[in-house]
Amino acid sequence: MRAADPRRQATTFSHPWNPNSAITGVMLGRALGLKRTGVSLAQIPRGKESFVYHSHRFEEEWIYVLSGRGVAEIDGAELSVGPGDFMAFPTPSVAHHLRNAGDDELVYLMGGENRDVEIADFPKLGRRMVREGSKVDIYNIADAKPFGAGDAQT
Repeated sequence: MRAADPRRQATTFSHPWNPNSAITGVMLGRALGLKRTGVSLAQIPRGKESFVYHSHRFEEEWIYVLSGRGVAEIDGAELSVGPGDFMAFPTPSVAHHLRNAGDDELVYLMGGENRDVEIADFPKLGRRMVREGSKVDIYNIADAKPFGAGDAQT
């Protein structure tokens, strides 16, 4: 099976916990029926960031840079990345994040697993996301109490 034109399926996403987050992308794997593996083509505009600094408990993740320049924050260290750089986050993963540090769009492939249960930590925000199927709960890492209903956005 083959997607007709992935550019027509592109959507823009901004993580609600990071006002500088802006990604335009296509979920290539889902468009072609993959259920257990996620593969996406993503673009971060100049001066913007991917999501939020985070780590995964169960779902492995990877990033392969196609074009542009970026800075990957991995386990507290900042690394310059560019075309041909590959980053992998086996589980349990260290915290990671990507931002565009160049003059052009940062374009990359990213992917990982789609498991029924996932726990993701957001260490700079002190939050933990627990997802089981379509149910998502957000906790304060310090006291393991759920955030209020208004804060439970992921």
